[in-house]
Amino acid sequence: MRYNRERYICDMEKFYEFKAKSLQGKELEMSDYQGKSVLVVNTASECGLTPQFEGLEELYQKYKDQGLEVLGFPCNQFGNQEPGDEQSIAEGCVLNYGVSFQMFSKIDVNGKSAHPLYKYLKKELRGFPTSAIKWNFTKFLIGPDGKPVKRFSPITKPEEIDKYLQGHLAK
Repeated sequence: MRYNRERYICDMEKFYEFKAKSLQGKELEMSDYQGKSVLVVNTASECGLTPQFEGLEELYQKYKDQGLEVLGFPCNQFGNQEPGDEQSIAEGCVLNYGVSFQMFSKIDVNGKSAHPLYKYLKKELRGFPTSAIKWNFTKFLIGPDGKPVKRFSPITKPEEIDKYLQGHLAK
């Protein structure tokens, strides 16, 4: 049997081992969310699905005291729908949608330059027919134990996730 170091390392990674930069440039560790349910979303401010920010904020406000965190990862890989810099992304999210959940710096979610967190999430919760992220607002639910639980398509509205969340919030 041949040893594949890259595969071994990927198999050893867990959600809490990743880091990402916030829109303000501060490196944040996913271990800060240990024991919480986390909804990870790739976002874009000029997409037809951008109004989902409102629903995501509603979910966050409704369940944050029960251990829900929403983490937004802006991405410009789909139709150039997130062309702005960190400041314009932050201003747009707050001014247009009242976003108070954690937003991160712009990343890639597909390809060789995909953020390691997204490489991991796509490996753990494959899409159909491939694991690639198909569009903005693909959502991943991570359980309080750090294990990826469910992948939601871009067209799945936050209101539909609400029903599913109730059984997966931190106890």
